[in-house]
Amino acid sequence: MATGSNIKTYFQGTWHDGDVPVIKAADHASWLGTTVFDGARYFQGVAPDLHAHCARVNRSAEAMMIAPTVTAEDMVQIVWEGLELCAKDAPVYIRPMYWALDGGPHGVVPEIGPTGFAICLEEIPMAPPEASATLTTTRFRRPVLEDAVVNAKAGCLYPNNARMIAEARAKGYNNALVADALGNVAETATANIFMVKDGEVFTPIPNGTFLAGITRARHILNLGLDGTQVHETVLSFEDFRAADEVFMSGNMMKVTPVTEFDGAHFQVGPVTRRVREMYWDWALSTS
Repeated sequence: MATGSNIKTYFQGTWHDGDVPVIKAADHASWLGTTVFDGARYFQGVAPDLHAHCARVNRSAEAMMIAPTVTAEDMVQIVWEGLELCAKDAPVYIRPMYWALDGGPHGVVPEIGPTGFAICLEEIPMAPPEASATLTTTRFRRPVLEDAVVNAKAGCLYPNNARMIAEARAKGYNNALVADALGNVAETATANIFMVKDGEVFTPIPNGTFLAGITRARHILNLGLDGTQVHETVLSFEDFRAADEVFMSGNMMKVTPVTEFDGAHFQVGPVTRRVREMYWDWALSTS
């Protein structure tokens, strides 16, 4: 992701041009990884589900044992003030974030008290309609709550995701379809996952190993209103190999068709196209 004039940073109560420094070397987050963030999108004059993303970063902070200091409502207002400083037609990635400043006794547990807070607005293009992904398996798995802070959108979780993607790329694929601790499909390295079989839609049931995304929930709601039930259930890698359609769901790109999983090839089918159409219709109707 780029840095420079296409970034606006909210820090210490005001908006700044560019990618300004916000974390100090002695901050707890710098050396013990206590950072959380969220991501929303602005495009074509709308920021779909912005309040939900702002509310989730506060929940993530609490899960990381650091105190959120800005209400979701105030955060939404701050974001819109910052978007007024951006080019009107620019697609923007919206990242509110918290980090721990001090450590308590023994240093490891973050001190409940002052908390770092910033919002980054960065111009990042939306994926073109023809964009797609290919998937493979990976030896790395999603952790469980007993192992990691999987109930937060936390920066410390992403090195594991990076290992998954690096392994997939080494095998000639874009991304990885990832298992949970029991070996069932959880999601990809970067996004939630759906499959279509005989006209029905399936997605892994949230089991505490991955975040059931805000955009994922929006797709499920849209499909239901359109008369298509989504089955949240336990799914295997073989289920995905036998699917008629597969698509990824994430805030960054909303809907990404999958054209291959380990040699099983898929067309960009009618359900995937309908999910994309419904999302954009809903998003643009929120203006």
